[in-house]
Amino acid sequence: MTILIREVQIISPGSTFHRKKIDVLIEGGMIIQIKKNISVRSNYKVIEEEGLCASPGWMDLQAVSGDPGLEFKEDLDSLIACAAAGGFTAVCVHNYNQPALHSKTQIEYILNKTRNKIVDIYPLGTITVEGKGKDLAEMYDMKQSGALAFSDHKHPIKDAGMVMRALQYAENTGSFIMTHCNDTSISGGGQMNEGEVSTSLGLKGIPALAEELMIERNLSILNYTGGRLHIPTISTKGSLDLIRKAKNAGLIVTCGVAAANLLLDDSFLREFDTNYKLDPPLRNKKDVQAMRAGVESGVIDVIVSDHVPQDTESKELEFDLADTGIINLQTAFSCALEALKEKNLDVLVEAFSNRPRQIMGLPAAVVEEGRDVNLTLFNPATVTEFNTRSNRSHSGNSPFFNQKLQGRVVGIIKGSKSYFN
Repeated sequence: MTILIREVQIISPGSTFHRKKIDVLIEGGMIIQIKKNISVRSNYKVIEEEGLCASPGWMDLQAVSGDPGLEFKEDLDSLIACAAAGGFTAVCVHNYNQPALHSKTQIEYILNKTRNKIVDIYPLGTITVEGKGKDLAEMYDMKQSGALAFSDHKHPIKDAGMVMRALQYAENTGSFIMTHCNDTSISGGGQMNEGEVSTSLGLKGIPALAEELMIERNLSILNYTGGRLHIPTISTKGSLDLIRKAKNAGLIVTCGVAAANLLLDDSFLREFDTNYKLDPPLRNKKDVQAMRAGVESGVIDVIVSDHVPQDTESKELEFDLADTGIINLQTAFSCALEALKEKNLDVLVEAFSNRPRQIMGLPAAVVEEGRDVNLTLFNPATVTEFNTRSNRSHSGNSPFFNQKLQGRVVGIIKGSKSYFN
């Protein structure tokens, strides 16, 4: 199929076409021509709308699928459908499986099952066996089988010595670790951010200290061992300050923020809606503002969906019994755009597209003639409404159903494949 995108504004800092309104011709999986007023032929599929933008395809560094073992929550096909509808052409899958992604067999299973799909799926091996924090997993074998990095997902590593050995071993394999930061000896039993709202609701709080202490510990270990560390989701101003200081000191550390933590604060929990129960939790308004400033300044490297599908039985419970997490691949862009506004569109696109690729050691997606096509099409000027009809996930744990959010994903084009909403 030959596709002509008419009068599209390219959002790709570093590209010669950045912020230019131009036509893009795609054929055979490649960008054939980029110029003004390309002539239309009868066999072209033409995409054209006022306010249309195109950027390098987006990549999400933090999502899970339940395949294998929990396919009723999300399988790999439904994950890919969510990602495509949300504008992502690549997704890193963390451990949320039975059996865990702790061996080369499991890594190869994910890669083989998602080969040649419109969305590239990159499985991350666990740091420890079964993600339980006790023994190092088979990092070398998993790296050889295609794991780009290692993560125990939402299970923080309590043992400081284990973090030290993991950093050293990952460095020896030419990779790095991603580790969730939450000192459960402080936060254990907590249901939401500790503060005025948790006190008024009578819920045990999760103090910012629980996140910040573990970040400080892990950064101290990184300073001692060397290597590379990625902190997937930070949520407090104190955490941001620690990472800024570490970067200024020359440590190789990167971090992300969940799109929901850029938009929502703990006041949304006043109605005890379990769809707002997240990990890390929604923090106070000052922390939310700090997260936005962190993205704008570049201290926060990436924005992630933090997509965690949960079935009804896991969410429709008393608040303290409900599991954490939301589905957010389809709404991550709108969350971030609502939070950062269109004036920060360049920063937002970089945090969704080539900064994640840089962290993962992957080639940049480039909007240039003669290059393989890897594009996300979106319209920041229009409003979209996420609902049960448009939801592509097997699960429905979203606080955004039937809400109007700024920005609409039009579709993705990668290689010879395309998807349009």
